Amino acid sequence: MQRVLIGTAAILLAAGTGLVVEVAAKPDPAPAGPVAAYLKPVPMGAAVPAAEEPISIDVPINGTIYPPDLIPPQFAWRDNTPAVTVWRIEILFGEKARSIEVWSAGEKMQIGPIDETLTGYVPPTLTPEQAADHTWRPDSKTWDEIKKRSVSQPAKIVITGFVSRQAVEPLSRAEATISTSSDPVGAPIFYRDVPLIPPDPDTEQRGVIKPLPDSVLPKIKWQLRYVNQTESKVVMTNLPTCGNCHSFSRDGRTMGIDVDGPANDKGLFALVPIHKVSTISNDYLLRWSSFSEEHSQKRFGFMSQVSPDGKYVVNSIDVPHAHGTRVLDRLYNGFYENYGFGQVFYPTRGVLAWYSKETGKLQPLPGADDPNYVQTSAFWTVDGKYLIYSRATARDPYPPGYKRSTYANDPNETQIQYDLYKIPFNDGKGGTPERIVGASENGMSNNFPKVSPDGKWIIFVQCKNGLLMRPDSKLYIVPFEGGKARPLESNLPLMNSWHTFNPNGHWLAFSSKSPSLYTHLYLTHIDDQGHASPPVVVENATAANRAVNIPEFVNLGPEGLDHIDTPAIDFYREFDVAQQLQDAHKYADAVPAWKVAAEKDPTDARPWNNMGVALAASGKTSDAITAYDKSLALNSDSSQTHNNLGSALAEAGRFDEAMTQIEKAIALDPDNGAAHINLGHLLEVTGHRQEAIDQLTQGIQIAPKNADGHNIYGVILAREGKIDEAIVELQKAVALSPGNAECRYNLGRAYAASNRFPEALPQFEAAAKLTRNREPAILQMLAAMYSETGNYPQAIAVTQQAIEIADKQQNTDLATALRANLARYEHQAEVAPAAHN
Repeated sequence: MQRVLIGTAAILLAAGTGLVVEVAAKPDPAPAGPVAAYLKPVPMGAAVPAAEEPISIDVPINGTIYPPDLIPPQFAWRDNTPAVTVWRIEILFGEKARSIEVWSAGEKMQIGPIDETLTGYVPPTLTPEQAADHTWRPDSKTWDEIKKRSVSQPAKIVITGFVSRQAVEPLSRAEATISTSSDPVGAPIFYRDVPLIPPDPDTEQRGVIKPLPDSVLPKIKWQLRYVNQTESKVVMTNLPTCGNCHSFSRDGRTMGIDVDGPANDKGLFALVPIHKVSTISNDYLLRWSSFSEEHSQKRFGFMSQVSPDGKYVVNSIDVPHAHGTRVLDRLYNGFYENYGFGQVFYPTRGVLAWYSKETGKLQPLPGADDPNYVQTSAFWTVDGKYLIYSRATARDPYPPGYKRSTYANDPNETQIQYDLYKIPFNDGKGGTPERIVGASENGMSNNFPKVSPDGKWIIFVQCKNGLLMRPDSKLYIVPFEGGKARPLESNLPLMNSWHTFNPNGHWLAFSSKSPSLYTHLYLTHIDDQGHASPPVVVENATAANRAVNIPEFVNLGPEGLDHIDTPAIDFYREFDVAQQLQDAHKYADAVPAWKVAAEKDPTDARPWNNMGVALAASGKTSDAITAYDKSLALNSDSSQTHNNLGSALAEAGRFDEAMTQIEKAIALDPDNGAAHINLGHLLEVTGHRQEAIDQLTQGIQIAPKNADGHNIYGVILAREGKIDEAIVELQKAVALSPGNAECRYNLGRAYAASNRFPEALPQFEAAAKLTRNREPAILQMLAAMYSETGNYPQAIAVTQQAIEIADKQQNTDLATALRANLARYEHQAEVAPAAHN
């Protein structure tokens, strides 16, 4: 949340009370902007039949292989013959075998259930192909028969259209073959079920992975899905923090999961034994920051993975002994309006490290600890002997001349192409890294490698830049020893990643943003030659306005996990309580709530920062400065907190100190638009107008939806006599923040300066209403507009009200001016009737 309180300088006619303040995300974000054409939902990639065949079978795709333990799937087809009203569906099993025949009215495809508890999401829609689809789902008995009889040889699905069931001649026809594998999926899939709602742009920070607003985090669900069941089971939810990147030991008895905390700093990791009822308690919680060296930055763990035996964890950390290296100096992240690809993140510096549960130590892995490279995203072989990881030449995430990227795969993104390497673990002694031929030096970024249980294959993500969830991500397969890599036949048009092998190695689960940007979960069969079958969607994995990511097979039986309790997250619950009070502008209640959160975890800087925001909003500037100082003592690299401290110092009239703090904020994060806007405001206040304009325009370019930037810039333009340009900026400010009295007032003044009194009047009326008619300066201008538009009685009444308030405030000069205005309005009221006679 950010706000501008401009109290350090007059804005046209003294208005306002401070600078831009930053805190956690607002609770009800607005829907994202329009979807770029290349990111719009796409068809599933089914083979298109010949032009003379009016039926197109979308599901199943020809050649689909189904698991023997899958629930009945929904079939879907399009028929371009208008006269067809009914379809005959035949399943043929061979020349002499008895076929199955059913008739279907072909119900139209529908959007799935919606999570009505969410707000601010983009409503899901069907693709044109889906909207034209007719559907049929076999009952359980029929489906079991189909599966049983299509194991030894494929079955043929024939869909034929008729004008009625009594008709003899068909009007349309198409067919596809399917088969059923003898390999069961068996194990359940543990996955994260998430809303896709971009965070408030004002909360974005370099080095902070924040794909969701804080208010949405408790709505994330961790689900467990057996493919022989129609629904998933929620095993964990209502966490006020962002848990992610979970992994499991080979026997399914140990889970590791990154627990970000409110700052999303990747500072916590839970290593939990799995029982029917599992518990994330403090006994199982690791704080990577506790392993940081003296005088170094907080330790950052990225994509941590539990070893197959559950004894170790491998992750990517900052380079040892590189004192002063901050997270934002080793992690690139970009924030985008598109809800399907709202954030990109990937490390550009770092080494591999391993943690031993037995010794409690975290240490670099020799051979994967070269500071000249970034070594990241390591995954174990099933026997635990090797790690496969991504490596590239180390670089600055934001090099000199960097321009902010605005969409996924924007050329302005810092470019990095990873190569895959393998290295022996060797009980933590490491060894010599070996480049994997076929997954390296190919001009692409090779990442997220998963090794098949038999050790024969590596399936990895390949994309143009970065890793994982990119629009162009495709799954590739290469022999473990290296060789020719090729794309999996199961790839869908948009984003294929987050893949995982089941225990027998013949089924791969993965996520894709086809046919919708709301990510879906799929299965594909991998044969002994490494070929993949067409994808099979895992239906009903989540609501239509939510997404599935990070699927991981867990080697559990049918009753292996019921739910996961999270008592170690108490601090984050207190944080969430305070945040909700702050979002509701209940600052007096928020301050003690932040104190409780700060006492729960004295090492976390966020409660003190947010307490400062609440104190500043309550007019307790001195106390706010103290709170910000305490926050910075815990984390001196927070661009937001330096900016907030600068705002409070400016409010206290300590302009030089304020300037220093805001300049630090910009040095830490040049993309902090609010800090640029604050610096511009301060430069204007201290008489450096051109520099002020430079900073304001830069801030507006970074944060075009920041109403305060447009407001302040509009005021400066008005002061320079550029009234028309000022009006344009102030109109933008009001459109972005219609409930801001200051923006309304300033736009009214600009209209009045252009003699556009009828347009100025509603702005002053709104400003007066928003300030509960308690600001005499606003009432003065409102009365003037009533006079200019001929409403003298109202001008008199409003002026009398303003005089009463000015007298109570002992504002003698304003009261004197108002009495002179009152006399003029009374005279105008007297002569007005005579002028009309």
